[in-house]
Amino acid sequence: MATETIEISIGGMTCASCAARIERKLNKLEGVEASVNYATEKARVTFPGDLSPADLVKVVEDTGYTAELPQAEESPAEEDDPTRSLRHRLITSVVLSVPVIALAMIPALQFTYWQWLSLALAGPVVVWGAWPFHKAAWANLRHGAATMDTLISVGVGAAFLWSLYALFLGTAGTPGMTHGFSLTIERMSGSGNIYFEVAAGVTTFILAGRYFEARSKRRAGAALKALLELGAKDVAVLRDGREVRIPTGDLRVGDRFVVRPGEKIATDGVIEEGSSAVDAGMLTGESVPVEVGVGDAVVGATVNAGGRLVVRATRVGSDTQLAQMARLVEEAQSGKAEVQRLADRVSAVFVPIVIALAVGTLGFWLGTGNGVGAAFTAAVAVLIIACPCALGLATPTALLVGTGRGAQLGILIKGPEVLESTRRVDTVVLDKTGTVTTGQMSLVRVHTAEGEDEEEVLRLAGALEHASEHPIAKAIAKAAGDVPAVEDFQNVEGLGVQGVVDGRAVLVGREKLLNEWSVRLDSVLTEAKQAAENQGRTAVLVAWDGKARGVLVVADTVKPTSKEAIEALRGLGLRPVLLTGDNEAAARTVAREVGIEEVIAEVLPADKVDVVKRLQDDGRVVAMVGDGVNDAAALAQADLGLAMGTGTDVAIEASDLTLVRGDLRAAVDAIRLSRRTLATIKGNLFWAFAYNVAALPLAALGLLNPMIAGAAMAFSSVFVVSNSLRLRGFRSVSG
Repeated sequence: MATETIEISIGGMTCASCAARIERKLNKLEGVEASVNYATEKARVTFPGDLSPADLVKVVEDTGYTAELPQAEESPAEEDDPTRSLRHRLITSVVLSVPVIALAMIPALQFTYWQWLSLALAGPVVVWGAWPFHKAAWANLRHGAATMDTLISVGVGAAFLWSLYALFLGTAGTPGMTHGFSLTIERMSGSGNIYFEVAAGVTTFILAGRYFEARSKRRAGAALKALLELGAKDVAVLRDGREVRIPTGDLRVGDRFVVRPGEKIATDGVIEEGSSAVDAGMLTGESVPVEVGVGDAVVGATVNAGGRLVVRATRVGSDTQLAQMARLVEEAQSGKAEVQRLADRVSAVFVPIVIALAVGTLGFWLGTGNGVGAAFTAAVAVLIIACPCALGLATPTALLVGTGRGAQLGILIKGPEVLESTRRVDTVVLDKTGTVTTGQMSLVRVHTAEGEDEEEVLRLAGALEHASEHPIAKAIAKAAGDVPAVEDFQNVEGLGVQGVVDGRAVLVGREKLLNEWSVRLDSVLTEAKQAAENQGRTAVLVAWDGKARGVLVVADTVKPTSKEAIEALRGLGLRPVLLTGDNEAAARTVAREVGIEEVIAEVLPADKVDVVKRLQDDGRVVAMVGDGVNDAAALAQADLGLAMGTGTDVAIEASDLTLVRGDLRAAVDAIRLSRRTLATIKGNLFWAFAYNVAALPLAALGLLNPMIAGAAMAFSSVFVVSNSLRLRGFRSVSG
């Protein structure tokens, strides 16, 4: 039976367990394969022909979430910011909660009817500010699940409802009622206590945490947008022998267009006139520009580094290689499993225990004949004290300090789910060009024939290459420095350059150029050329006055810090793998230089994703470090993607961590900092619960007063924040 694949936008998910629940429901349908991504809020569903997309939407809605089929029209820009609603709730809650907390904690501020002002201020915070938590708790309850939202909703609701009871039916509403600042442990009637500050404070703290988390959450669309923006914006099309500039989107298959030196090729096509060197490095990973001529295929978004070309378009729009890579990135991001929020995993166990304890407390007090008021006071106190506001701060504060310190060191962390991956990573896949190496051609060696001077060979070759735009020529010219003038300069297409320098007829280029002038290499130069090519390097030959004088070896050189970085990655327990689109010989040479044993070379962009998948299928947890467009899909597929900030926007958008510096040691720092931040989050969560768990027995025994509840809340919050601030002392491996 024929199948279709569709992407559905899902709303209302609050954690990774929501995504897992929707996925399970969809996969129960016969013939359906679904992958739900919490971070991108999308479900990618493959379904048989006897089902319709509307059926899939209904399943998601019946599960308690919203679902929308893809729209042809772009959604308005106002809807693009998912943090706007949270920001409004947070600002309002802060403004209203601060006076409520101040009134409850400072007896001197408690004027005659202060408790009624507290109600007026806390009401909107608990009902409107905490609405996302109540809504999520209800959705979870319908499916028999408990998350952090359940804990917040129950705790905040219990504190607020009990306070209403105490105001209207108890003694808390009498004029002149005060809360003394007393931390004594004594049994008291709950009918005289209000907990508005707990309800409002917890809501505000956790809204703050959610806002910072939402702000750092990745939006997958940004990677695809950046990828598609790489292409040329407009193009010079040949119409009736004249050049007419049109938007690239208006190009049609068969159109002939002109590409000048330095311009991007507008779309995939075949060269009909001219020859040049095309820099396809960002798409293919090749460090050396490719020589192309009439009849050769070229790819859109690559850069013409040499002469003028006339290209006939063969693929446009969604058929181009660039568009296919965009699809690869999207598929990789959609299929990526998101880590369930640590607080939710703890809450799933903690919430049922607390509710059971509250019910047990109620039953015990009723059974011992202590009256309904005392029984409900103790039971509600258990629910109130169990709601730790520090829980909402545990992740965001550590993340804020960790990301702040990371930014100072040139490391940008995208979100909390990233950190969980760093703990489990055991394999690090490194792109070669631009990551381990500089990504730029440079002169690495000068071999000379017997009796020739190295400086003279380089000086004369540099003089000729100085006039060329080719990246290899630029590397030689840069190494040569100041050079003499050239006469009768001529560019021999695809072979090299020739001209007269200081009265000598000089040839610089391939062996075929020298052969055309009947110049042969001696055994020393032949051996040097062979050795360079065996290492995947480019050999440029130099001859003048009928004799071969030298071989210039040009290569993409290893960054000075790469070897040290690889050793440090091994020290973190990671196994390095070199992955590149470049040739095997060049890859092996680089790998030997930096100390990597596992090499996978000559891979296409789509194959890079397959390599990462294959490693994952072998049970490895993979980190990928890259910088080019050709790495974007693999970065998205990897369990942890690290992009060099010196690379393309696409790679940066598709990754989880961005390394602003081009230094591979930043990858070591990134993994160390992420692990340290995760450890801090775990410590925070432990103490956030510990303070409250310690006070639970007091609540169950009916000995809890508002000051102890407030103090537990304040102490746990202060501890969490101060523990997070310790991350500011993190030091880089590079000193």
